[in-house]
Amino acid sequence: VQLQASGGGLVQAGGSLRPSCAVSGRTLSSYAVGWFRQAPGKEREFVAAISCSTGFTYYEDSVKGRFTISRDNTKKMVYLQMNSPKAEDTAIYYCAAKVSGPAVPPTTSYDYWGQGTQVTVSS
Repeated sequence: VQLQASGGGLVQAGGSLRPSCAVSGRTLSSYAVGWFRQAPGKEREFVAAISCSTGFTYYEDSVKGRFTISRDNTKKMVYLQMNSPKAEDTAIYYCAAKVSGPAVPPTTSYDYWGQGTQVTVSS
């Protein structure tokens, strides 16, 4: 399995951005895919995850109501729609996948990782 995140960039606080994650390998419905982030000097943390078979989603509390994770099984893509981002959302964002287990934390339960994409929110 290979994952490739893209679509990061510079966005103003209150704007919107939609990073994408391309997943190769088996059919996308075989995986749960999560988004994670790591800010300078901080540990990598969970942001959101989706079961690509059922569509079940799970969010970290600070992004609920602002971020939406979705998937397109045909295109083998997972998206993170970031609305009303804040300066504290600035980080490198990673996508990761797991074959078994629910679409929830912890970070260590995810087996396959892509490279990150930088998201910078200006205030």
